[in-house]
Amino acid sequence: MIHMCFRVCIFLFASVACFGQQGPALGESTRKYLSDLIRLDTSNPPGNETRVAMYLKQVVEAQGIACEVLGDDPKRLNFVARLKGTGEGGRPLLMMAHSDVVPVDRKQWTVEPFAALVKDGYMYGRGATDTKSLLAAELAVFLELKRSGVKLKRDVIFLSEADEEAGSLGIQWLIKNAYAKIDAEFAINEGGSAADTTSQTRVFQIQTSEKIPTRVVLTGRGTAGHGSLPRADNAVVHLARAITRLAEADQPVRLNTTTRRYLNEFAKLPEYQWLQPQLAKLESETTSQAAANQIREHETEMDAILRTTVSPTMLAAGMKINVIPNSAEAQVDVRRLPNETQQEVIARFRRIINDPAVDVMPAAGQEMPATEPSSLTTVLYKTMEKTFLASSKKPVVVPFMSRGATDGSFLRQKGMAVYGAPVFVRDGRESRSHGNDERIELENLARGAGLLWGIVTGVVR
Repeated sequence: MIHMCFRVCIFLFASVACFGQQGPALGESTRKYLSDLIRLDTSNPPGNETRVAMYLKQVVEAQGIACEVLGDDPKRLNFVARLKGTGEGGRPLLMMAHSDVVPVDRKQWTVEPFAALVKDGYMYGRGATDTKSLLAAELAVFLELKRSGVKLKRDVIFLSEADEEAGSLGIQWLIKNAYAKIDAEFAINEGGSAADTTSQTRVFQIQTSEKIPTRVVLTGRGTAGHGSLPRADNAVVHLARAITRLAEADQPVRLNTTTRRYLNEFAKLPEYQWLQPQLAKLESETTSQAAANQIREHETEMDAILRTTVSPTMLAAGMKINVIPNSAEAQVDVRRLPNETQQEVIARFRRIINDPAVDVMPAAGQEMPATEPSSLTTVLYKTMEKTFLASSKKPVVVPFMSRGATDGSFLRQKGMAVYGAPVFVRDGRESRSHGNDERIELENLARGAGLLWGIVTGVVR
């Protein structure tokens, strides 16, 4: 990721290559669709994503395109539509974006979160960045392909899936019950970011991999008693020590094809000359920890892609202040590298804590799959690379691994190459995704839709 002092912006200009004659109309359509989508409250829980699925069905069918709403929960349906191509260009391209959003605390918002209010050049609303903006742009591009009569050399599939923000039940249901309807050579998904460095180099980061949420529960156990008599086996004390040991331990460094390329490209930038001496050290087991710690001094975001991260987030213990409890529990948000297993992580945590009074267990629930990074040689990746390089005077395009997680990992597990395309601004200084007063700049929305048009037409024509 980019250093916090960088002015994060994408400056995606409306070039002929990206927009063609679609420019203004495509931007206006995207804006309208985003406004409509934000007004459909699909906060998860409970979801109610069928609201979006039926809206998409109405809009798409009005253009004479066959489509379907699919799923096993009438309130949480997915949406799929397809434009047929000749097949000369290969297997289909999938455009995907989830229809649910995280809940809001209305007391913390200065605007109504589901009104799609436009103010000072921004559209406000839950989902404006994560990720109804992408859904709106994909819808606009999908319909423009139909309206403009573009001869497609491969099928284009448009997917809106439910429940990405919680259990990913939507994509899992589709894979299990209707995979043929979404099976593609590669997919455009959320993720990706772009920024200008202080030397005005534009760095476009295409997400090709992601870390795996691996929630862990720590349970300290001891003997209950009166709070007036301190006990050596106090469950809260055991838990507190365990949390400290785990949070302060340096997790092992592991690189993959994405992170290795990412670091090498950044080390070439003037602002990152300090990174160059650390690259070789990261490759050696004896020096990798020290090198990663040096990187952390400069860039915590970059350190987070080098190793599994640990963040204690929730605590629960006791029923009364004067009663020592039998047990105390902590939940830990662990983001695991995709090239190590859950079993490895749990075993390592137990060694680090080294306390028989503390249980270390994976949290309940299905875990997302760990997969290899998507290829850097597909037609889609190369087209994105070419498009981004043509959109800036001093561009750099790099693959990167996201700290977050998306539904893309389930499709990568099936062998599909999935990419987070950096078509919208991701402001690192003021990231409002999942936050209060979430918003997107209207100019950026239109430019991002135009850039997406350029990528899609470059792949399917």
